[in-house]
Amino acid sequence: MNQVPSTSHVHPIRKAFSLAIAALAISGAASAALAQSPRGDFTVTETGRSYSSLQSAINAIGNRRGTISIAPGTYRECAVQQAGVVTYVSAKPGSAVFERKACEGKAALVLRGAGAEIRGLVFRGIYVPDGNGAGIRLEKGSLNVANTWFLDSQQGILTANDPGGRIYIVRSTFSGLGTCENSAGCAHSIYTGNYGSLTVKESRFERGQGGHYLKARAGEVTIENNSFDDANGRATNYMIDLPAGSRGRIANNWFIQGRDKENYSAFIAVGAEDNLHSSDGLRVTGNEARFVPGLRRSSVFLADWTGASIAMSDNALANGLKQYERR
Repeated sequence: MNQVPSTSHVHPIRKAFSLAIAALAISGAASAALAQSPRGDFTVTETGRSYSSLQSAINAIGNRRGTISIAPGTYRECAVQQAGVVTYVSAKPGSAVFERKACEGKAALVLRGAGAEIRGLVFRGIYVPDGNGAGIRLEKGSLNVANTWFLDSQQGILTANDPGGRIYIVRSTFSGLGTCENSAGCAHSIYTGNYGSLTVKESRFERGQGGHYLKARAGEVTIENNSFDDANGRATNYMIDLPAGSRGRIANNWFIQGRDKENYSAFIAVGAEDNLHSSDGLRVTGNEARFVPGLRRSSVFLADWTGASIAMSDNALANGLKQYERR
């Protein structure tokens, strides 16, 4: 009766060949498993599935609510959100950088879903031919932004009109933004269309490169506890421009006007273009405003084109700075 030989009697070369074939089979199985379970830098936290591009992760959420966790890295890509409510969050705040890429000739993120939230991302170096390159282009829906950086681009945030929507921005930085050198007119650090409300709190605006630091056509604004540091600005205009009028509060902000201004006639402007919204009841209180050290000039803290009932109180203003002027 023939017996199966023990492995100890297998020829060494044959044994090594058999082990190699087994190792290749295991490796092939592992590769197949990885192919069936793709991994990438963009993880939809609700499903645990990762994707190699931000657009793929957004598409996977579709018309639902979901959160995308973004791994640390510098990304030369952009994405468009067509539907749903999506939260974009950096796994480590400040470590996920989107730079030098704009979708649809608009922005790194083009948002036209029901809503979006941005947490801990960095948008840098966004330029497009018409001069409106932005970190975020909001075309529809509400938006929350927290702990996010907008750096060295034409615009930080630019929006369309959505009177039923709201925008809330907190603890974010807008630096090296704005321009008035392109065909689309001036770009700004923030420029919102006719939104229902805009809130900007505990954020920093600095080193503007043209245009206004904050321009908003929203019907109601809350602008509180921010710093507007124009000391290193270049060819800048107003620090806050409410060109269509607005109600709400501008309170407890710190303003410093720099030397290099295209327009230094006012720090805040209300209703300079039209009266889409009433400004009656707008409160401007508890702010501090001055010029960069060594600079002497005359300017106005708030210039008003509306003639509305605007309440101003407890603002600490530098010499040469008039509190209010009707224009």
